[in-house]
Amino acid sequence: LAVKDPTVVERANLLNMAKLSIKGLIESALSFGRTLDSDYPPLQQFFVVMEHCLKHGLKARKSFLSYNKTIWGPLELVEKLYPEAEEIAASVRDLPGLKTPLGRARAWLRLALMQKKMADYLRCLIIKRDLLSEFYEYHALMMEEEGAVIVGLLVGLNVIDANLCVKGEDLDSQVGVIDFSMYLKNEDDIGSKERNDQISAILDQKNYVEELNRQLNPDCFQVKRPFFLAIAKNNIIKLQEENHHLRSENTLIFKKMQQHLEVTKVDVEAELQTYKHSRQGLDEMYNEARRQLREESQLRQDIENELMVQVSMKHEIELAMKLLEKDIHEKQDSLIALRQQLEEVKAINTEMYQKLQVSEDSVKEKNEIIGRLEDKTNQITATMKQLEQSDKDLLTQTRTIAMSFVKCAGSEGQHQYKLVKDISF
Repeated sequence: LAVKDPTVVERANLLNMAKLSIKGLIESALSFGRTLDSDYPPLQQFFVVMEHCLKHGLKARKSFLSYNKTIWGPLELVEKLYPEAEEIAASVRDLPGLKTPLGRARAWLRLALMQKKMADYLRCLIIKRDLLSEFYEYHALMMEEEGAVIVGLLVGLNVIDANLCVKGEDLDSQVGVIDFSMYLKNEDDIGSKERNDQISAILDQKNYVEELNRQLNPDCFQVKRPFFLAIAKNNIIKLQEENHHLRSENTLIFKKMQQHLEVTKVDVEAELQTYKHSRQGLDEMYNEARRQLREESQLRQDIENELMVQVSMKHEIELAMKLLEKDIHEKQDSLIALRQQLEEVKAINTEMYQKLQVSEDSVKEKNEIIGRLEDKTNQITATMKQLEQSDKDLLTQTRTIAMSFVKCAGSEGQHQYKLVKDISF
C-alpha cells in the first residue's frame, strides 16, 4: 500500500473531529433545551477543535524576541473583507483582560458564535486565498477543500443560542486539548444517562429496603420481650409501607420514563429529519462551494495566463523602449553635431557678411574715386580739346602769318622759304 501524505491525513483527522464536534454540539444543544454558556463541555471542545483547525499549517511569524504562531492575524484580516466584522474586532481589542494574540482570537471565536456569523466570516476569509497565503502554508487546512467543508458545516450552528461571558474569562492561559472520550461514548448512553441515573437511584433505594427487611426478619424471631417485638413489628410495617410506596413510585416513574422515551423518540425523529434537511442543505452548499472553487481556479488560471502574456508584452515593450532610447540618444548626438555645424556656418556667414560690408564700403569708395577720376578725365578731355582747337587756330594763324611772310619776303632766298615751309608743316 502507498504511504499517505501526513499532511493529508492530518487534514482529514481535523475535518472528522470538526464534524463530530459540530454534530455533537448541535444534538446536545437541542436536547439541552436552553441557552448555552461557557461551562458547557461540548461547547468548550468545539472551540478547542476550531482552534486546532485554524492553527494547522500556520506560518511562523517573527516577533521581537522569537518566532510564534498565532491565529489572530488571519482573523483580524476578516474586518477588511467583511465590513460587518469591524464591530467584533473593535470589541475584542477593547477587552481589558486580554494580553496575547491567542486570547484575542479565542474571544473573537466566541463573539462570532454569539452573533451567528462565524460561517460567514470564515467563508469570506477562505475565498481570498492569495491573502491567506501570507499566514498559511500551501498545504494548510484553510487553503484546501477541507476548510471549505468545515465552513459549510458551521452554518448548522446558527440554530444554537449561546450566552458567553468573554470579559471575565481567562482566555490567555487556557490549554486547548481535545477530549476524545466525549466522542467515543455510545450514543444510547449519552442520550439516556440522566434517566439511567434516576432509575439506578430508585433501584438502590428498593434494594436497600429489601435487604434491611431481610435482616430484620431473623432478629424478630430472637426477640423475647414483647416490647421489643412490638417495636420490631411496627418497624416492619413501616418498612413494608415504605417499600410499597417506593414500588408504586418506581412504577409511576417507570411509566413516566416510558412516556418520556416515546416523546423523546418523536423529538429525535423530528430532529433527525431536521438534520437530514440540514445535511442536504450543507451538501448543496458544499457542492456550490466546490463549483465556485472550480470556477475560481479556472479564473485564476486565466488570470495567470493573461499575466504571463502581460509580462511578455512588458518585456517586449521594455526592449522597444531601450531601442527607442538608443535611437533617441543617437539622434540627440546627431542634433548636437548639426547644431555645432550650424553655429560654425553662422560664424562663417557673419564673417562673410562683415567682409561683404567692408568690400561694399571699399567699392563705394572706389566708385567715388572713379567718379572723380571720370570728372577729371572729362575735364582734361575738354581741356585737350580746347588745346587742340587752340593749336589748330594757332597753326592756322601761323600758316597765315607764314604765308604772309613769304609773300612779303619772296625775294629773300631759298633758305628762308624752306624754313617757313618746315614751320608751316
